Amino acid sequence: MISIKLHKTLAKFAKDNNINDTEIARVVTVHKDRYIIQDENSALKAEITGNIRFTAQSGADFPTVGDWVRFTKMDDENAIILELFPRFSLLQRQAVGKHGDVQLIAANVDTAFIVQAVGHDFNPNRLERYLAICYAGNINPVLILSKTDLVEKSECLKLIDEVKNRLKNIKTIALSNETKEGIDLLKTELETSRTYCFLGSSGVGKSTIINQLLNKQILETRTISESTSKGRHTTSHRELFVLENKSIVIDTPGMRELGVTDSSEGLEMTFDDIADLADECKFSDCSHTSESGCAVLNAVENGNLSEESFENYLKLKREQEHFSSTVYEKRRRDKEFGKMIKSVLNEKKRSKPR
Repeated sequence: MISIKLHKTLAKFAKDNNINDTEIARVVTVHKDRYIIQDENSALKAEITGNIRFTAQSGADFPTVGDWVRFTKMDDENAIILELFPRFSLLQRQAVGKHGDVQLIAANVDTAFIVQAVGHDFNPNRLERYLAICYAGNINPVLILSKTDLVEKSECLKLIDEVKNRLKNIKTIALSNETKEGIDLLKTELETSRTYCFLGSSGVGKSTIINQLLNKQILETRTISESTSKGRHTTSHRELFVLENKSIVIDTPGMRELGVTDSSEGLEMTFDDIADLADECKFSDCSHTSESGCAVLNAVENGNLSEESFENYLKLKREQEHFSSTVYEKRRRDKEFGKMIKSVLNEKKRSKPR
């Protein structure tokens, strides 16, 4: 069962709004628009109120796994979600196929374990993308290099050095689900009542790791295809589990597309070396593309800054700026549409016979 031990900001919200423990639950599973919530006593099937549905401005206004909610019971098995608590962290990406909208991955997460399999899946550019969405959501990232038994130890150490050279501030754990090496080190990271999620492509070992932590074969597992080097899709939804030490882990589906949203802070924290160099540029609005006196371009030319990392930074920055402009345009159109509807209704009211 879920212990109703709230983050201090959430506890203040509950106190300020006179919400008692019997009204508080946590979202543990999401299947499209169906939810399972859990309090200290039981798990309940839940739906959201019409007010939540119709006042939502974007996908970010709907519940996701990890959310704390106020609810009311309909019967012993069903409940209605009345209100979402404020989130102290939020993991989200661009919604696939929906311009200017977001898809939520998990909420109220303390640490995200980014899992990349050595050999097939290790990709520094994708790792930086994951870091950007973690930092944007106020979440501490830790890298797990999985399936280390598939390569020589020297290759594994080489990958760890590559990460340290390119991303100096991220903690790295090398782990093998086969030999169990690294599992105990991972367990020392898990603290009571704190929430962790596992991110990564399909087939990198996320579900297997969670099975190891649960000491149960709960999640289905599959491997990376040898012919395509791509993971086969296993987890189809997000789900929350409570471990023996009362820490909480969230499994997420493998994500091939991971578009960054409109938070520039996530990019600045991921590429902090570029942010530091930017302060030395000749022009305060330097785009770091062709300007004279650009400290960032000078660092790339001198070999003090990875050219690959810099190119990835520019790509993610363009993506973030495009998303921001799309959101702005979408809001502008929605506002104009709202004004038009209001005008039509007012015109009908005036033309109504007295």
